[in-house]
Amino acid sequence: MTNILFPCSPMSAREVEPDYADEHAAAVAAGFTVGFMDHSLVTSGETECAVRFARDLAGPTIYRGWMLTPAQYATLHAVLAERGVVLVNDPAAFRFCHWLPESYAAIEGRTPRTVWMPLAGAPDIDAVMALLRPFGDAPLVLKDYVKSQKHYWNEACFIPRADDRATVERVVRRFLELQGPDLNEGLVFREFVPLKVVGKHPRSGMPLSAEVRTFWFDRQLVLAEGYWHGFEDLSTSAPIDAFADVVARVPSRFFVMDLALRDDGTWLIVELGDGQVSGLQDPASATRFYKRLRERSMPTS
Repeated sequence: MTNILFPCSPMSAREVEPDYADEHAAAVAAGFTVGFMDHSLVTSGETECAVRFARDLAGPTIYRGWMLTPAQYATLHAVLAERGVVLVNDPAAFRFCHWLPESYAAIEGRTPRTVWMPLAGAPDIDAVMALLRPFGDAPLVLKDYVKSQKHYWNEACFIPRADDRATVERVVRRFLELQGPDLNEGLVFREFVPLKVVGKHPRSGMPLSAEVRTFWFDRQLVLAEGYWHGFEDLSTSAPIDAFADVVARVPSRFFVMDLALRDDGTWLIVELGDGQVSGLQDPASATRFYKRLRERSMPTS
């Protein structure tokens, strides 16, 4: 039987973190065995201590919690394996879906053109501009290997022209300032593709595009839901089957693939993500999600 490992409450290592209470209840109702780990101890390097209350688990296990770096995940995977708890995605599979530069080859041609550069220290703007030269004067979106600052759209995410050095430098430096020590590996520049806009974020004013998040386990669809609250019906219009060729070549047992509708009516892949650290967009989806996940993850006779 596959188990679920949740982050624990900061008040009790034997209770679920409140942010995951709905998922925990749904997992128990679906028949999963559940356990807890201390996410803060994993991220601070105390992984042995973090999993001390996961001893009731054994065998295949799905982690459902906050993001970890590939290095942190690899340590967690190894520590749990010593106890007979095997996370469904090995460290290579986690890294493949978690870092866009790792998975880009699998989605190239179905996702916006993308380039990247690792970064240690201050950015070399000359090197950045050389990297961007193939885009000409096209607009770009900036992120790191995992996250963007999309809620700071105009100041730290969107670049109107790839050949505008002053704007590129301003956006890059502001992005790095906001990311701070949480920067994931380096800079990723993606060609901006006009998407169908369905609204604006109520706080940041960021344009909300028509996006759908899809979860996959062993290449079987678990859940499709609208990315933004209030637009859940979009999941019924996305041509999910049209991306079966991509699903077939992703070397991960449990992952997400986010899709978006372009202005011209065609759909593209935004990016992949590890299914263990990708959130449900609507808490009301938890019951359906865990019921389908149990069906997909149970071994067949």
